[in-house]
Amino acid sequence: MKATISDLLNQIPGKITEDWPMGEPFAQAFRHGSMSVEVYAPREMDVQTPHDQDELYFIHSGQGELVIAGERHLFAPGMVFFVPAHVEHRFENFTSDFAAWVVFWGPKGGE
Repeated sequence: MKATISDLLNQIPGKITEDWPMGEPFAQAFRHGSMSVEVYAPREMDVQTPHDQDELYFIHSGQGELVIAGERHLFAPGMVFFVPAHVEHRFENFTSDFAAWVVFWGPKGGE
């Protein structure tokens, strides 16, 4: 399996849904078992809700803040963050070029 960030970014925004009225801010690269890999690139505002699985965010581009359970973390390209399942988190004050690889894995509820 192989994916490129440029191909995935060209798919964003994705389909418009009730949860994503401006179009999905992510594109899935691939899935295997409980693991999935996506590129996440919200525009203007991050309105995601907590996920059922543990996840890693690998910052590809942009700068801003990632708020995890109320704690603020500055981010820049090359950084990685772990967010446990069901923990409130969101990207804030990010630049317009923000994009991150996201890896979800494991059972619902986290490990």
